[in-house]
Amino acid sequence: MLLSQPVSATLVSQALPTQDIPVQESPMQQKGRMIHELSQVLPDVVQPLTTEQETGVSTVLAKYFNMKVSPSLDGIRLNRCYGLIGAEQHLMRYPGDTMASHFSNPGDSDKYYSSGMAPGRGAWGYFAHSQAGMSEQDVQREKYYIAVPTFLSPTWHDNVNKHYSFFKYRKMLVVNPENGKAIVADIGDAGPAQSTGKHLGGSPEVMKHLERVDGRAKGPVIYLFIDDPSDSIPLGPIDLQS
Repeated sequence: MLLSQPVSATLVSQALPTQDIPVQESPMQQKGRMIHELSQVLPDVVQPLTTEQETGVSTVLAKYFNMKVSPSLDGIRLNRCYGLIGAEQHLMRYPGDTMASHFSNPGDSDKYYSSGMAPGRGAWGYFAHSQAGMSEQDVQREKYYIAVPTFLSPTWHDNVNKHYSFFKYRKMLVVNPENGKAIVADIGDAGPAQSTGKHLGGSPEVMKHLERVDGRAKGPVIYLFIDDPSDSIPLGPIDLQS
């Protein structure tokens, strides 16, 4: 039977069940939410975190970056996972590496040449035996390295050789809690000395991405071990994954 009057669109819409349409967050909104959640867990001053705070920070970062992170791994930890990071120099990647040979393109040279090169090798020696034998992995490891006081690990003296092997090029997620910038870095050197007032150091590339090169000598970051047994997570800047 035909209706004598056409059904209006309004009546049809009123007859359909209403559903909440999820609103997609922008990357900026998502980052803002993460920063807020971190601020609810971190102390007002930069100091070693309590076990509860470490758990809270790890949970937040694991959620937003979709990776397993923690302040300890295989029973080994650093003396802290929240501290002040300061700038480090470039490291020699192979015997004879200099600032003139260090960069593969003029753009990187313009940005990072002024940071200079450390006079000695990193804690693990050269990254490669020679320039010809240097792999892309060697390049990335030096480019995105951090220096942490491995010697202050609570269990360092229990088995020095074990800890030396564990820390060598170990991947860590480093996050600036004030702007949400994050990077996957590797432990490429040991230090800095406690007298510097810094708790860890970052390569020029790490510092620039975290926006910790702002005239102040150091600023707070969170740094956690990444559980990546298959070595599938690349080094370098990382965006939120959730």
